[in-house]
Amino acid sequence: MIAIGCDHGGFALKQEIMHWLTEKGWEYRDLGCYTEESCDYPVYGRAVAKAVTQGDCDFGIVICGTGIGISLAANKVPGIRAALCTDCFMAEASRQHNDANILALGGRVLGTGLALKIVETFLQTPFSGDERHVRRIRGIEELGN
Repeated sequence: MIAIGCDHGGFALKQEIMHWLTEKGWEYRDLGCYTEESCDYPVYGRAVAKAVTQGDCDFGIVICGTGIGISLAANKVPGIRAALCTDCFMAEASRQHNDANILALGGRVLGTGLALKIVETFLQTPFSGDERHVRRIRGIEELGN
């Protein structure tokens, strides 16, 4: 299950991603926003992050105009590793090396075609489990203590 959320700047791209997820057979929970009316991205970044950390969803996708603000908000929730990705290599590396559990995208930065390829890469790439990556993730988690 994938949690997905956005602000008004990511609303159109979120609609495209949800359509693609449905076509590909992925289940998702739409945590808002639900219109293009101006709203605050921290609300939706937190909602997606909580759904992931509470185990309701395996992964999250967050979208705002640039992807920056909503990824910062999601990363404030302990246990979240939200990665802002602008290409498929970043999406692949964020999963393989960082075990990212939330993908952040910029609705005003990416075209739909590229964004969907990034989503597909993120969702299909497993964490490598290599000791060095596990150690580094542990180091990131310890920063919050």
